[in-house]
Amino acid sequence: MIANIVKPGDNTYGVVKYLFDKGRANEHTNPHIVASWDDFIPDPGPFDSPGHKQRLGQLTKALDLRVKQAGDKAPDGHVWHCSVRAAPEDRILTDAEWATIARRILHATGIAPDGDPDGCRWVAVRHADDHIHIVATKVRGDLRPPRNWNDYHRAMTELTAVEKDFGLTQVRRGPEAADGTPAAKRPTRAEQEKAKRQGRDMTARERLRHTARAALSHAQDLDDFFNLLADAGLQVETRALPSGDLAGYKVALPGDTNREGQPVWYSGSKLASDLSLPQIRQRLAATEAPTAPADSPARNRRPNAWHQATAAAERIPHHFDHADDPTAQAHLTVFGELLYALPAHAPAHLKAELQRAALAFEHSAHTRARADHQHARALRSALKAMRHQPHGHTGLAMLLEAAILVVLATQRRSALRHHNRQVAAARQTLVHLQAAYDQIAPTSLAALARHRPTDGTVHQYVRTLHEVLPAHAEQILTENAWPALTTALAIAEAAGHKPATVLQQAAQQRPLGDAKSVSEVLVWRIQRLGERHAPGPTARAAQARSARAQTTSQTGSETPAAYAPPPARTSRSR
Repeated sequence: MIANIVKPGDNTYGVVKYLFDKGRANEHTNPHIVASWDDFIPDPGPFDSPGHKQRLGQLTKALDLRVKQAGDKAPDGHVWHCSVRAAPEDRILTDAEWATIARRILHATGIAPDGDPDGCRWVAVRHADDHIHIVATKVRGDLRPPRNWNDYHRAMTELTAVEKDFGLTQVRRGPEAADGTPAAKRPTRAEQEKAKRQGRDMTARERLRHTARAALSHAQDLDDFFNLLADAGLQVETRALPSGDLAGYKVALPGDTNREGQPVWYSGSKLASDLSLPQIRQRLAATEAPTAPADSPARNRRPNAWHQATAAAERIPHHFDHADDPTAQAHLTVFGELLYALPAHAPAHLKAELQRAALAFEHSAHTRARADHQHARALRSALKAMRHQPHGHTGLAMLLEAAILVVLATQRRSALRHHNRQVAAARQTLVHLQAAYDQIAPTSLAALARHRPTDGTVHQYVRTLHEVLPAHAEQILTENAWPALTTALAIAEAAGHKPATVLQQAAQQRPLGDAKSVSEVLVWRIQRLGERHAPGPTARAAQARSARAQTTSQTGSETPAAYAPPPARTSRSR
């Protein structure tokens, strides 16, 4: 729940009239009183009901009675107005529940303490399902002003307790967001109405913020970032200090003008805290150029950025469990950048679904931790390199499968911390990611299954599967992706890998408990492992001594290889 307290001045009638009017955009429906200082006060009812103006005048006169009695001692700006709004995902509260919430807010703020017969006069009006307005006149029965200092903080503190008591979404309190700086501002009512008049599905501020996030996910440096904003059709201006150093930037939507016909500009920090110039600089600087070992044949080849991004994403749940909050937040931030980048790489029929996933995850990634972006250099670097590498359906499906596991881990992490709003956002992200994955993965899996090895080879893989993964073997053999998995094993074996070793490495990379289909997870992992240079005798001996240690040390040396069915084989070494 969110409270908004304003001091509209001395015009009690004007405020009350607005609450019972139709609203600026006809948004007020069935306005009525849910609670007041006096249960017998007449309800003015809808603005077009008979006798409405008369009852409105009676209500105003009753609210202002003590103000009149106080005369010159009445405080300036004696009207106190507080709106209380539930979260979008909350259930619809009853009038009785809203009445209880109003009384608790009035008690907490000192406007009308419980059991105080001299408390200020007030009325709580509901004209929509999700919020109420509380109006009070700040003169007590003893004709003194109330002790309502720091009322906003006290109201928000009380709402935290209200959310727990009523089983509502627990909203993040205070003006801070994920990195400890002011959170992204919500669109104002005026911005929302303007978007509605223009037939847009989101406000200018929201559209600019989403465009800036997408540009940042692809940008290599600041110049690239500004060029991508311009390429997206935005108006961009930068501000420089007398020294020539860049001090800030601002953006505007073409055609979005004020009354004077001038563009409506938004600075980066007005879009979101993490889109300010200093924050963008930190994130762009937190990249690295992955390198292969000096003696590796992969050193002179171009790394497969899609495989590197998938491998880095798969490690994020481990960071959630074992790293500190700044490290975990860094990975949440860069994973959000990854989701914003995916629509540009996706087929046309998946773009909208992936855009919705990115928007939903934006809310799931918010915590109070300040991100240490240097800890997420590997994924951010792979993300930048993806821009210049084709992927095909397989690369995108592979990355989406890893992304689903990351969001599941994010949801679990938020639930343990009782961050209900982040849990709901993660759940919505999963819906969109799973929908996109379900549309693209079958194509790649079917292509692999068409090159399934011989029955004799498959039988050998069945035995290997029971030996290496006895707990998962029966499940894997019944899953639709089992034929594709046999092909992936055959391709890896043709490249010089032992099936048992590569299967064990794939299973040990990350836990399989969250996987919807274990066989699909193994397909993608074995494809990546199979494209690495096959280990020689010395390396194989080291793997035999310490398979788990070797698995965790092999990161970032993948090389691309075009898919081809394995050559016919007459024998296999076991």
